Amino acid sequence: MFLKVADLAVAADVDEKTVLHWIKHEGLPAHKQDDRYRINRVDLLEWATNKGITIPPDIFDVGAVADKSSTVSSALRRGGIHYSLPGDTPEAVLREVVSRLALPPGLDPEFLLQTLLAREALGSTAFGNGIAIPHVRNPIVGQSGESAISLCFLNNPIDFDAVDGQPVTILFTLVTPNVTTHLHLLAKLAFLLHDHAFQELLHHPGNVEEIMATIGRLEETTIRR
Repeated sequence: MFLKVADLAVAADVDEKTVLHWIKHEGLPAHKQDDRYRINRVDLLEWATNKGITIPPDIFDVGAVADKSSTVSSALRRGGIHYSLPGDTPEAVLREVVSRLALPPGLDPEFLLQTLLAREALGSTAFGNGIAIPHVRNPIVGQSGESAISLCFLNNPIDFDAVDGQPVTILFTLVTPNVTTHLHLLAKLAFLLHDHAFQELLHHPGNVEEIMATIGRLEETTIRR
Protein backbone atom coordinates (compact mmCIF):
# COMPACT_ATOMS: atom_id res chain seq x y z
CA MET A 1 0.00 0.00 0.00
CA PHE A 2 3.02 2.30 0.40
CA LEU A 3 5.06 4.18 -2.19
CA LYS A 4 8.62 5.45 -2.10
CA VAL A 5 9.36 9.03 -3.12
CA ALA A 6 11.08 7.77 -6.28
CA ASP A 7 8.05 5.63 -7.22
CA LEU A 8 5.66 8.57 -6.90
CA ALA A 9 8.00 10.87 -8.82
CA VAL A 10 8.11 8.46 -11.79
CA ALA A 11 4.35 7.85 -11.76
CA ALA A 12 3.47 11.55 -11.49
CA ASP A 13 6.16 12.58 -14.01
CA VAL A 14 7.86 14.98 -11.61
CA ASP A 15 11.28 14.99 -9.98
CA GLU A 16 11.89 13.75 -6.46
CA LYS A 17 12.42 17.31 -5.20
CA THR A 18 8.82 18.08 -6.16
CA VAL A 19 7.54 15.11 -4.16
CA LEU A 20 9.62 16.17 -1.16
CA HIS A 21 8.19 19.69 -1.51
CA TRP A 22 4.68 18.20 -1.49
CA ILE A 23 5.51 16.36 1.73
CA LYS A 24 7.27 19.20 3.54
CA HIS A 25 5.26 22.20 2.36
CA GLU A 26 2.01 21.06 0.69
CA GLY A 27 0.70 18.65 3.32
CA LEU A 28 1.16 15.31 1.51
CA PRO A 29 0.98 12.75 4.36
CA ALA A 30 4.08 10.57 4.65
CA HIS A 31 6.02 8.75 7.32
CA LYS A 32 9.70 7.95 7.64
CA GLN A 33 11.03 4.42 7.62
CA ASP A 34 14.80 3.90 7.73
CA ASP A 35 15.19 7.65 7.07
CA ARG A 36 13.14 7.41 3.87
CA TYR A 37 9.64 8.69 3.29
CA ARG A 38 6.79 6.29 2.55
CA ILE A 39 3.44 7.47 1.18
CA ASN A 40 0.18 5.60 1.71
CA ARG A 41 -1.79 5.30 -1.54
CA VAL A 42 -5.07 6.17 0.20
CA ASP A 43 -3.55 9.34 1.64
CA LEU A 44 -2.03 10.19 -1.74
CA LEU A 45 -5.36 9.85 -3.55
CA GLU A 46 -7.23 12.01 -1.05
CA TRP A 47 -4.47 14.64 -1.01
CA ALA A 48 -4.14 14.77 -4.80
CA THR A 49 -7.91 15.00 -5.27
CA ASN A 50 -8.13 17.86 -2.77
CA LYS A 51 -5.19 19.67 -4.37
CA GLY A 52 -6.38 19.21 -7.95
CA ILE A 53 -3.21 17.30 -8.87
CA THR A 54 -3.52 14.64 -11.56
CA ILE A 55 -2.15 11.23 -10.57
CA PRO A 56 -2.35 8.37 -13.14
CA PRO A 57 -4.78 5.66 -11.93
CA ASP A 58 -2.25 2.86 -12.48
CA ILE A 59 -0.32 4.00 -9.41
CA PHE A 60 -3.23 2.83 -7.29
CA ASP A 61 -3.02 -0.79 -8.50
CA VAL A 62 -2.27 -2.53 -5.24
CA GLY A 63 -2.89 -6.17 -5.97
CA ALA A 64 -4.67 -8.77 -8.03
CA VAL A 65 -7.83 -8.53 -5.91
CA ALA A 66 -8.59 -5.15 -7.39
CA ASP A 67 -11.09 -5.33 -10.23
CA LYS A 68 -9.03 -3.39 -12.75
CA SER A 69 -11.57 -4.13 -15.48
CA SER A 70 -14.23 -2.11 -13.66
CA THR A 71 -14.90 1.14 -15.48
CA VAL A 72 -16.49 4.35 -14.30
CA SER A 73 -19.15 4.06 -17.00
CA SER A 74 -20.18 0.50 -16.07
CA ALA A 75 -20.24 1.37 -12.37
CA LEU A 76 -22.30 4.49 -13.08
CA ARG A 77 -24.89 2.47 -14.98
CA ARG A 78 -25.34 0.34 -11.85
CA GLY A 79 -25.47 3.27 -9.42
CA GLY A 80 -27.53 5.64 -11.54
CA ILE A 81 -27.72 9.34 -12.27
CA HIS A 82 -30.08 11.31 -10.03
CA TYR A 83 -31.32 14.84 -10.65
CA SER A 84 -32.72 17.61 -8.44
CA LEU A 85 -31.69 16.37 -5.00
CA PRO A 86 -33.11 18.68 -2.31
CA GLY A 87 -31.25 20.00 0.73
CA ASP A 88 -29.61 23.15 2.07
CA THR A 89 -26.70 21.67 4.08
CA PRO A 90 -24.08 18.94 3.54
CA GLU A 91 -25.94 16.71 6.00
CA ALA A 92 -29.27 17.18 4.23
CA VAL A 93 -27.92 16.44 0.75
CA LEU A 94 -25.80 13.50 1.92
CA ARG A 95 -28.91 12.04 3.54
CA GLU A 96 -30.61 12.26 0.14
CA VAL A 97 -27.60 10.63 -1.54
CA VAL A 98 -27.56 7.75 0.95
CA SER A 99 -31.27 7.17 0.37
CA ARG A 100 -30.54 6.56 -3.32
CA LEU A 101 -27.57 4.20 -2.88
CA ALA A 102 -28.02 0.47 -3.43
CA LEU A 103 -26.71 -0.44 0.02
CA PRO A 104 -25.80 -3.98 1.05
CA PRO A 105 -28.14 -5.76 3.48
CA GLY A 106 -27.40 -4.96 7.10
CA LEU A 107 -25.75 -1.60 6.48
CA ASP A 108 -27.62 1.05 8.47
CA PRO A 109 -28.17 4.15 6.28
CA GLU A 110 -27.97 6.43 9.34
CA PHE A 111 -24.61 4.93 10.33
CA LEU A 112 -23.31 5.45 6.79
CA LEU A 113 -24.52 9.05 6.79
CA GLN A 114 -22.73 9.78 10.07
CA THR A 115 -19.57 8.12 8.73
CA LEU A 116 -19.65 10.33 5.63
CA LEU A 117 -20.18 13.43 7.78
CA ALA A 118 -17.30 12.42 10.05
CA ARG A 119 -15.07 12.06 6.99
CA GLU A 120 -16.05 15.56 5.82
CA ALA A 121 -15.13 16.89 9.26
CA LEU A 122 -11.58 15.55 8.77
CA GLY A 123 -11.19 17.37 5.46
CA SER A 124 -13.33 18.34 2.53
CA THR A 125 -13.95 15.78 -0.23
CA ALA A 126 -14.67 18.61 -2.66
CA PHE A 127 -12.78 18.15 -5.92
CA GLY A 128 -13.21 21.76 -6.99
CA ASN A 129 -15.33 23.57 -9.57
CA GLY A 130 -18.54 22.62 -7.79
CA ILE A 131 -17.83 18.86 -7.64
CA ALA A 132 -17.35 16.61 -4.60
CA ILE A 133 -16.70 12.90 -4.10
CA PRO A 134 -17.97 12.16 -0.57
CA HIS A 135 -16.51 8.87 0.57
CA VAL A 136 -15.16 6.96 3.53
CA ARG A 137 -11.56 5.73 3.74
CA ASN A 138 -12.81 2.14 3.65
CA PRO A 139 -15.30 1.31 0.91
CA ILE A 140 -19.04 1.00 1.19
CA VAL A 141 -18.94 -2.72 0.49
CA GLY A 142 -21.52 -4.22 -1.84
CA GLN A 143 -22.52 -7.88 -1.82
CA SER A 144 -22.70 -8.54 -5.55
CA GLY A 145 -19.00 -8.23 -6.23
CA GLU A 146 -19.73 -5.38 -8.67
CA SER A 147 -18.94 -1.71 -8.18
CA ALA A 148 -21.50 1.08 -8.42
CA ILE A 149 -21.17 4.85 -8.66
CA SER A 150 -24.04 7.26 -8.13
CA LEU A 151 -23.99 10.73 -9.68
CA CYS A 152 -26.27 13.25 -8.00
CA PHE A 153 -27.11 16.78 -9.14
CA LEU A 154 -28.24 19.09 -6.33
CA ASN A 155 -31.05 21.63 -6.39
CA ASN A 156 -29.05 24.09 -4.30
CA PRO A 157 -25.32 24.97 -4.18
CA ILE A 158 -23.88 23.66 -0.90
CA ASP A 159 -20.76 24.80 0.95
CA PHE A 160 -18.43 21.77 1.22
CA ASP A 161 -15.45 23.88 2.34
CA ALA A 162 -13.78 23.42 -1.05
CA VAL A 163 -10.23 24.68 -1.52
CA ASP A 164 -11.35 26.89 -4.42
CA GLY A 165 -14.21 28.31 -2.33
CA GLN A 166 -16.90 27.26 -4.78
CA PRO A 167 -20.12 25.66 -3.50
CA VAL A 168 -20.89 22.11 -4.64
CA THR A 169 -23.77 21.09 -6.91
CA ILE A 170 -22.47 17.69 -8.14
CA LEU A 171 -21.77 14.63 -5.99
CA PHE A 172 -20.27 11.24 -6.90
CA THR A 173 -20.50 8.34 -4.38
CA LEU A 174 -19.03 4.82 -4.69
CA VAL A 175 -20.14 1.33 -3.64
CA THR A 176 -17.37 -1.26 -4.16
CA PRO A 177 -16.69 -4.91 -3.25
CA ASN A 178 -13.29 -4.39 -1.59
CA VAL A 179 -10.72 -1.79 -0.58
CA THR A 180 -8.42 -2.11 -3.57
CA THR A 181 -11.20 -1.88 -6.13
CA HIS A 182 -12.54 1.15 -4.25
CA LEU A 183 -9.13 2.81 -4.47
CA HIS A 184 -8.64 1.96 -8.14
CA LEU A 185 -12.10 3.12 -9.23
CA LEU A 186 -11.91 6.31 -7.17
CA ALA A 187 -8.58 7.09 -8.84
CA LYS A 188 -10.11 6.57 -12.30
CA LEU A 189 -12.99 8.89 -11.46
CA ALA A 190 -10.66 11.60 -10.12
CA PHE A 191 -8.52 11.27 -13.25
CA LEU A 192 -11.53 11.74 -15.54
CA LEU A 193 -12.67 14.78 -13.58
CA HIS A 194 -9.51 16.62 -14.61
CA ASP A 195 -10.98 16.85 -18.12
CA HIS A 196 -12.41 20.38 -18.40
CA ALA A 197 -14.91 19.47 -21.14
CA PHE A 198 -16.31 16.72 -18.90
CA GLN A 199 -16.66 19.18 -16.03
CA GLU A 200 -18.50 21.60 -18.30
CA LEU A 201 -20.91 18.85 -19.33
CA LEU A 202 -21.62 18.06 -15.69
CA HIS A 203 -22.47 21.70 -15.03
CA HIS A 204 -24.90 21.74 -17.95
CA PRO A 205 -26.11 18.14 -17.83
CA GLY A 206 -28.05 16.74 -20.70
CA ASN A 207 -29.68 13.34 -20.67
CA VAL A 208 -28.21 10.24 -19.08
CA GLU A 209 -26.99 8.75 -22.36
CA GLU A 210 -25.07 11.92 -23.24
CA ILE A 211 -23.23 11.75 -19.92
CA MET A 212 -22.56 8.02 -20.31
CA ALA A 213 -21.28 8.43 -23.87
CA THR A 214 -18.88 11.19 -22.80
CA ILE A 215 -17.48 9.11 -19.94
CA GLY A 216 -17.07 6.07 -22.17
CA ARG A 217 -15.21 8.13 -24.76
CA LEU A 218 -12.89 9.61 -22.14
CA GLU A 219 -12.15 6.18 -20.71
CA GLU A 220 -11.10 5.00 -24.15
CA THR A 221 -8.88 8.01 -24.83
CA THR A 222 -7.44 9.12 -21.48
CA ILE A 223 -7.20 6.10 -19.18
CA ARG A 224 -4.65 3.39 -19.85
CA ARG A 225 -6.13 0.12 -18.66
